[in-house]
Amino acid sequence: MKILLAVDGSEHCLAAVDSLIVHADWFREKPRVELVTVHLPVPAVGASKVQAQKYYQEEGEASLAAAKKKLDAAKVPYQAHILVGPIAETLAKHAKDARCDLIYIGTRGMTAAANALLGSTATKVLHISPVPVLLVK
Repeated sequence: MKILLAVDGSEHCLAAVDSLIVHADWFREKPRVELVTVHLPVPAVGASKVQAQKYYQEEGEASLAAAKKKLDAAKVPYQAHILVGPIAETLAKHAKDARCDLIYIGTRGMTAAANALLGSTATKVLHISPVPVLLVK
């Protein structure tokens, strides 16, 4: 099974990493993990393409660091990806393009009213993705 594990470095996303590690033995074989973080595009005000790429790489590595550490300790294999674009759409597209069987994503656990007012990346992924989504609270 191939699982897209979406992280941003937050405690909610790390809870999803922990959940995947705890439940990895539920699968017939150890899941192959696409560890993904997405950065919103920043306006290119005076920055060169090289500077922007360096910025995305540094920020992405920081977002992935704790998840990589946890997956390495649990000996769960993964391929890490730093993507740039609208977050929900980019996650859904990568999951489809990489032929993932499942998207694993943490939520902040907001109430339905707060979620309706503020929106949620996880909820948007759930609605737009052609790949099944598992939300971890």
